[in-house]
Amino acid sequence: MSSSKAFAAAAGMLRSRLKQSIRTRGGGGDGTSRWSSPGHQDRPNGYLYNETPLAHGESRKWEDWELPCYITSFLTVVILGVGLNAKPDLTIETWAHQKALERLENQKIILAAAASDESE
Repeated sequence: MSSSKAFAAAAGMLRSRLKQSIRTRGGGGDGTSRWSSPGHQDRPNGYLYNETPLAHGESRKWEDWELPCYITSFLTVVILGVGLNAKPDLTIETWAHQKALERLENQKIILAAAASDESE
């Protein structure tokens, strides 16, 4: 019986420590969270990305990272689109098709030469 009591006590202590660490990791502890900086909201307010809706006719101000990110993304799509469309076709099927066409052309030349020899 004493081993089961000791096991239960150890499990209870472990459970209480895990609950504390889970509670403080998400910023729900007593102080500031290590995941948020001062001036930022810790709890969700029901709006997407915690941004309150703008007044009618008002436009959202872009953050510093947005323009470089959008430009880089656009240029990446353009470069990949042009580059992937211009790459050479190096598949085994294309190579085999070209070799088969060359062999057929050689056979036609040989047959044409043989036919011209017979007609003479």
